[in-house]
Amino acid sequence: MTDGAATQVAHVLVAADKFKGSLTAVQVAERVTAGLRRVVPELTVETLPVADGGDGTVAAAVAAGFERREVRVTGPLGEQVTAAFALRDTTAVVEMAEASGLQLLPQGVFAPLTATTYGSGELLRAALDAGATTVVFGVGGSATTDGGAGMLAALGARFLDAAGEPVGPGGAPLADLATADLTGLDPRLADIDLILASDVDNPLTGPKGAPAVYGPQKGATPDDVRTLDAALAHYATVLEKAIGPKAAEAALAPGAGGAGGIGYGALILGASFRPGIELMLDVLGFAPALERATLVITGEGSLDEQTLHGKAPAGVAAAARAAGKEVVAVCGRLALSPEALAAAGIRRAYPLTALEPDPATCIANAGPLLESTATTLAHDFLS
Repeated sequence: MTDGAATQVAHVLVAADKFKGSLTAVQVAERVTAGLRRVVPELTVETLPVADGGDGTVAAAVAAGFERREVRVTGPLGEQVTAAFALRDTTAVVEMAEASGLQLLPQGVFAPLTATTYGSGELLRAALDAGATTVVFGVGGSATTDGGAGMLAALGARFLDAAGEPVGPGGAPLADLATADLTGLDPRLADIDLILASDVDNPLTGPKGAPAVYGPQKGATPDDVRTLDAALAHYATVLEKAIGPKAAEAALAPGAGGAGGIGYGALILGASFRPGIELMLDVLGFAPALERATLVITGEGSLDEQTLHGKAPAGVAAAARAAGKEVVAVCGRLALSPEALAAAGIRRAYPLTALEPDPATCIANAGPLLESTATTLAHDFLS
């Protein structure tokens, strides 16, 4: 960048996601800001931590001015956990990972067949109790593959086996489902605007469905995947008998496979589906912040092929490019070519591995490394 162009840069917007496993989105923003100001002490920096609907979404909302609310709910293994949602006026941001996320499992423990989304339903109910009439439901990072059955049960649905007993928790017991009764669902659900925020558009079942694509990362063996796929297909069939064709249509709809199929449960409740980052940028007030900015810095832990498919940096870069703003990125590791970055609207990316090639050391020292990386970025773009 020429000196003439650099003098125009007066207002930097840092809109980055978390570096998973090392830094929260808020910490990323703090470190980048500190690094930039080492070079340009008086620089105006605005920070807007972002998320795509997965884990970190509530934290991003709180950083943007929402109030954090905590509630005790049922965790994925049936234990009680403390989960948070975010509230501003009558808009709530609910993150299923807070109640049913992989991060709640003990190290090395998975329960692909029996992990439940019941706590996510309790979290939604808590948002209703708090007066929310618009609920942004961020899904991702789940420990579960139960098609949202646990969530629906917490909201008043009944799922019974042939003996009239409730089926067990998790996806596998849905193979024994005989009848579904949704007449007892919380009546307040009919009067809210429920928006499903997800970065995946998978259907519920099949080769691109929740069990096949995401089951293995939750500990599912190939046999488990087959069991879960068959159980969820059966679940959708029983729901179709209970509520009609809507259930079959929802199973095929984009987003149904999000977070182990909890997206399907949300669609059954009448949710509208929107790409997570697009929705979260709206909720967080990105547009006015972007208008003020002359340079945008985005990023996440790994900039790779997945980034290009609905992850936060791609959403930030797309919006910034549409507004004619220059975008650069910071990341832990970079697995995209300069051509792929340019196609996504990112001028240049700065990986921490350029300073520390060893991944474990890089993760352990991500904060100081990111600060140093931001000083390099500042020399390139701001001085």
